[in-house]
Amino acid sequence: MHRRSHPVPIRGLLFAVTACLAPLALAQQVDFDPRDLSGIWAGDGGGGGAIPFGPEAPPLTPAGEAQYLQSIPTRTDDPRLTPTDDPALSNDPTFACNPRGFPRTMFDTRVRLFEFVHTEGRILQLQQRERTLREFWMDGRELPSGENIENIGPAWYGHSVAEWQGDTLVVNTVGMEDRAWLDSTGHVKSLGARIEERYRRIETDLIEHQMVLYDPAFYAAPYVAETRYFRREPRERITYFGWYGLFSGVTDLMCAPMNAIERYREGAY
Repeated sequence: MHRRSHPVPIRGLLFAVTACLAPLALAQQVDFDPRDLSGIWAGDGGGGGAIPFGPEAPPLTPAGEAQYLQSIPTRTDDPRLTPTDDPALSNDPTFACNPRGFPRTMFDTRVRLFEFVHTEGRILQLQQRERTLREFWMDGRELPSGENIENIGPAWYGHSVAEWQGDTLVVNTVGMEDRAWLDSTGHVKSLGARIEERYRRIETDLIEHQMVLYDPAFYAAPYVAETRYFRREPRERITYFGWYGLFSGVTDLMCAPMNAIERYREGAY
């Protein structure tokens, strides 16, 4: 006797298909921990030309414009400024052997190498240029403000606290030295400025980096920087004469007045 077959319920069929595809989906998942940023990372391009913080600067406040119009960069596309071809006549602070400071150090240089080191309560960002350390405090402390920031005082690389928001490391920095330019084109920032950074590891060897400047004293709106990317450097690219590490190169990219100021003004650094 011929038996009548029963159709497979749709719900059961979907379950069976899902069960078969599950191993494949697991195999296609990311093969890295997005919250592990350890390693040495290098930016693409940069150096040698006019590098603005972002493609479109917001309108300046009267105080910001007064400060900005004093800038004498070597290169700019802004007709309000009068650039000079002679670095010795520029008032760019870096030409006097001052630190680039943050955020300029992140993009305005030929070599943008830095290393992330995870440690208890902090993430350290070691930068090859000037052998600089930035500390991202992860212990829940509040960002310095008011009298507290006045007591701590300004710093070339500011004071930073950070937290994970999902798989994005969000870093806020305040107390940045206001005498340091924002970029090589003469944009300025006030002592009350705050910069928010977002680091997101989007591939095994690629970090996406975004910055926004909040500076109501000098700018009428937030200044959004161009999104930049940092690629992890393989070990063989940062090994010099058998010595491996971020500071193992032939130069530490530090301007020492006694032996480097002329080369610095020539753009060698």
